[in-house]
Amino acid sequence: MKLYQYLFFLLPVATLTAQTTPEEIAKTPEKSAGVHYAYPVHEIGAPTPPPAGYEPFYISHFGRHGSRYLISDTDYSRVLDLLKEGRQNNALTPLGEQTLGKLEKVWAEAEWRGGDLSAVGVRELRGIATRTYARFPQVFKGNARVEARSTTVVRCVLSMDAFCERLKELNPALELSRDASIKYQRYLNHHTKEAIAFRSAPERKEEYKQFEKGKIRPERLVSSLFSDQKFVSDKVDQRALMLDLFALAGNMQNMETGVSFYGLFEEKELFDLWQLKNYRLYVNDANSALNGGLMFENTKPVLENIIKNADEYIRTGERGATLRFAHDGNIIPLALLLHLKDTYTSIADPAGFYKVWSDFKVAPMAGNIQLVFFRNAETGRVLVKFLLHEKETEIPELRTDMYPYYDWKDVKKFYLSLLKK
Repeated sequence: MKLYQYLFFLLPVATLTAQTTPEEIAKTPEKSAGVHYAYPVHEIGAPTPPPAGYEPFYISHFGRHGSRYLISDTDYSRVLDLLKEGRQNNALTPLGEQTLGKLEKVWAEAEWRGGDLSAVGVRELRGIATRTYARFPQVFKGNARVEARSTTVVRCVLSMDAFCERLKELNPALELSRDASIKYQRYLNHHTKEAIAFRSAPERKEEYKQFEKGKIRPERLVSSLFSDQKFVSDKVDQRALMLDLFALAGNMQNMETGVSFYGLFEEKELFDLWQLKNYRLYVNDANSALNGGLMFENTKPVLENIIKNADEYIRTGERGATLRFAHDGNIIPLALLLHLKDTYTSIADPAGFYKVWSDFKVAPMAGNIQLVFFRNAETGRVLVKFLLHEKETEIPELRTDMYPYYDWKDVKKFYLSLLKK
C-alpha cells in the first residue's frame, strides 16, 4: 500500500483539532497571512519534565527562515504607483488617500529589501535560540558540538547566523560550525522532478481557477479606494489589486513600520483570501489527495540526515545539536513525513481543505521542528520528544506510556519503514 493511501485512512485522527474557523481568522487577522504569519511566541506552553533519570543531550532542529519582506520590491511598488497615479488624476477617495499615505511609509522601509530577512526575523531566531538554550541547558554545556547548515538563500543564511550568534553569546565555549552550500541544499531544499512537474501541470491551474471562483470579489474594496469609475475601468486590475493589498496586509507583521491594512477588508474577505493561499500550499507541498502523496519524497533526504546525525551523537555520547535552516516548502513536507499531529491528513475536496490543514499552523515565519533527545545514564535508554514551533506535539501512530516522550528505538523503526515506502 502506498504511503498516501495509508494516511488517507487516518483522516479522523486530525480532523477536529486542525480546523481553522472564520472566527479564528476574524479574531487574529494576521493568521490570514498564512506562511507570512509572524512567529507565534505567545502560543508556546510550559515543557513537560522528563521521566526521572533522563537528561537532554542532543537536539535535532529544522527551521524556516525568520520574517522577511515580500519577495520583490514590485510587490510593494505596484500598489504604490497605482495609488499615486490615482492621486494625480483626482481619482482617490479619502480612504484611498489614507492608504497611499501608509504605503509611502512602508516603502521607506521596504525599498531594495525584496526577499530579505527583516529585523523582526532576526529577533525571532534569536528568541528561539535563547529559549532553546534556557530549556535544555545540558545540551549546550561546556564545549558541546553544534553544527549548523543552511540553504544558499541569503535570508536562510542570516537566520542561521542570528540563531548561532545568540548561542555563542550564551556559551562562547561551544564548538559551533556553520555553513551554506549546494552540498547541503541537496537535502535541505530537495524537490523531485515529479513534484515539480505536478505543480506546473495545466490541470493544476484549472483546478485552482475553479476553487477561486467566488472567493475574490474586489468591487467593494476597489470602490472604497477610488472615486472615479473611468479611472478604475482604464487603469485598475481589480482582482490583482485586491490580492496585492492582501499580501501587503499580511506582510506588515514582518516589518518595523507600524501600520495596518486589515481595516480595508471585511472578515469574510480575509477568510476567503486565506483559503486561496492555504489551497496552494496544501496541494503543492503538503498531503492533499490531489497530489497523490508526491510530497513525501521531497523530504526523505532530510529524514535520513536526521536519523544519521542522531545515531552519531547517541553512539559517541557527545552533547550538542544539529541545526538546519531552509524554507516553508521544506518544513511542510518534513512535518507530514514525521507524522506530526494535524500536519498530514489527506483529502481531495478543496472546500474542506481548511478543515484539516492550515498553512500558518505548520509553517509560520521562523517555524521549526525540534527533536529533543534524552538519555538515562544508568540504562543508556534514549527517549525523544517532538516540538513544533517549540510546542510539544505527538506522533499519533506511535504508542508511548510517557507522552510526550517516545523511545527512540520505536521512533527510528517507524521512520525507517516510511523511508522504504
